[in-house]
Amino acid sequence: MKNVFKSIVAVTVLAFNFAVNAQTQKNENSVLWEVSGNGLVKPSYLFGTIHMICGKDFVMKPKTADAFAKTAKLVLEINMSDVDELKIVQQAAVGKEPLSKTLSTKQIVQLEEVLKNNGGLTLAQVDSYTLETVMSLLFMKSFGCTDLKFYEMEFLAKAKESNKPIVGLEKATEQLDILSKSFTEDELIAYLQKIDSNMTETMIKEYTSENIDGLYAMTTDKELMSATTKETLLNNRNVNWLKIMPEMMQKESVFFAVGSAHLAGDLGVINLLKKAGYTVKPIMN
Repeated sequence: MKNVFKSIVAVTVLAFNFAVNAQTQKNENSVLWEVSGNGLVKPSYLFGTIHMICGKDFVMKPKTADAFAKTAKLVLEINMSDVDELKIVQQAAVGKEPLSKTLSTKQIVQLEEVLKNNGGLTLAQVDSYTLETVMSLLFMKSFGCTDLKFYEMEFLAKAKESNKPIVGLEKATEQLDILSKSFTEDELIAYLQKIDSNMTETMIKEYTSENIDGLYAMTTDKELMSATTKETLLNNRNVNWLKIMPEMMQKESVFFAVGSAHLAGDLGVINLLKKAGYTVKPIMN
């Protein structure tokens, strides 16, 4: 459960990334991108993660290990090596009041049906959690394996082995506040109803083929994510990250590891870096 709580915020963000939607591909298939030019002495690297994946599907390709070894600092969405940050994440997994008291009768019936059909759980088992935490748990169950791997955890371990500093692009409190404002309870329950193994299998296929445009399309499917939610969960955060990434890269070579859904799109990190004057190219092999 320790890793579950460590990853709960990241997993919750991932929980909104799985609906299929057609989109014309604009980027080459790669989850690893080199950032250079615009006055940088050394290149930095941008890696798109899938926050959790079964052990059989997990791979750390040589190109990723090589890029990581060239950098001086690891930057994640939040600094998951910080004990204080982890405490905030763990506390956020539990609701201020039981779900049975905050949800309407209709919502409770819907939630109980989802828990029974998709998770083999009861309301009593998750009553103390938030709906976001319930969503994370259902997604973890949808993978159908007991050896889930977390890319963030792997990078953290590698950074600690090499004494590489670790920082976050945002604070846990900021990310939690964003999540709390992104969806209504009805929207969250509607999303819970969509979670199944087919959704997860599609996501894994897109990720292992490094199709970042496909992952972005899954994230921004209009049936599951409103324009307002897209703005809050993705676009605004990407823009905010671009305010601090340049200074980080100017000082030293940085390895950025963020959810793959943040890479593509007009306001994705790749395009925003290009607009800022950087050369951003995919590392294919």
